[in-house]
Amino acid sequence: MADKYNLDYFDDDRVAAQRSQYRREYRQPMNRPPQNGRGPVPNNRNNVHRKPPKRKRFSRRLRNRIIIVSVGILILILIITMISSMFRACTGSDKKVDNNSDKTIPPTQAATTQPATQAANAAALNFVTPNIQDDNTTGYMGTNAYIWNGAAYELFGGDEYRAQLYADSINSYQQKLSGIKVYNMVVPNHTEMGLPQRLKNSSAPSDSQAENIKQIYSKLNSSVTPINAYNKIAEHCNEYVYYNSDHHWTGLGAYYAYTAFAEATNQAVLDLSTCTENKIEGFTGSFANTNDGLTTDTVSYWTFPYNVTMDVTDSNGTTSNYDSPYYQYAEAGSNTYSLFIMGDNPLTVLHSDSENGTGKKIAVVKESYGNAFSPYLTNNYSEVHIIDFRYFGQNLADYCKQNGITEVLYLNGIMSANTQVQLDSMDGLLN
Repeated sequence: MADKYNLDYFDDDRVAAQRSQYRREYRQPMNRPPQNGRGPVPNNRNNVHRKPPKRKRFSRRLRNRIIIVSVGILILILIITMISSMFRACTGSDKKVDNNSDKTIPPTQAATTQPATQAANAAALNFVTPNIQDDNTTGYMGTNAYIWNGAAYELFGGDEYRAQLYADSINSYQQKLSGIKVYNMVVPNHTEMGLPQRLKNSSAPSDSQAENIKQIYSKLNSSVTPINAYNKIAEHCNEYVYYNSDHHWTGLGAYYAYTAFAEATNQAVLDLSTCTENKIEGFTGSFANTNDGLTTDTVSYWTFPYNVTMDVTDSNGTTSNYDSPYYQYAEAGSNTYSLFIMGDNPLTVLHSDSENGTGKKIAVVKESYGNAFSPYLTNNYSEVHIIDFRYFGQNLADYCKQNGITEVLYLNGIMSANTQVQLDSMDGLLN
């Protein structure tokens, strides 16, 4: 018991020394001096996985994000630069294309159709306003069309972006058609020429087709000749130039567009009074299938004072021969418009003995608006090759070279010119 109260147990110096030794050996092992040149070896698991302070982690994440964003921006700039370089290499300059064209076209054929002047091209950008008759009545929205006074009007929506796409497409085709004169015609529809502006501003909203066509023509390169059919049709807008029950123009409307082409290319205009008019009553067009109350139409076509024969190649590759550019046995009904060149076929060739067109050949790259238009060209060309870009399976440049064709007219309705799938189909002719 005496030891229990031994004052040596309470020696302050000894106790302090023992506590200091304990701390050095067990409580603070990280403070021991390094051994064999290495740092202290931790014996506490928490010390091994200790996380850096939050401030350091935040700085590190911020630095990494800045690096990633900077690298991404540099890569994007590099990609844009490469694409721009490729585009410039593909398009080239207008002057270079003109020189190639002058060298490639045989002189005897190039002289047959005089090129349009710069003044004529500038005139194609001037648009008149159609003076549409208006009885101040209102219509209503039908199925896929606005119905007014017994006629159906297909409403139009377009913008400068779509105009640029179409113009870029035509420009690229011209550059691939070496040695060939290229024309372009965009045709307005019935809404532009028959529906009063007050309705287009209210119950029948429709964008300006004149503005869209002007945007297209202004973006064509100098080697493409724009054909302003708009003004010719506008001058006759109150005549029977569009069908009431169908989305196409009439044979008369197509004729006025033809006169615009002949004048722009300095060629003789076919006088319709020298032709014989034929009529088929009872045409019920595409809008009549889904809308009631539309006025039934009359399909008129004109036979010419010279002979025209027609070779039609269908989708199976079978060629049939006819002694007229019209199917003269067509009847009333929903398919009467197909009397023009036998409807839509991959390839139709018209042969003419008109004295105005000796030796000249032209290809018309078209959709169905070109059907009523193309026969009039037989007044100015001995051969008119009508190519429906939706079905034609050959390369257009090769076809023109093989057949001695030195002029190509691209003809599209306003709706087709602003539809991407149509541009894709035209692209396929030269790919």
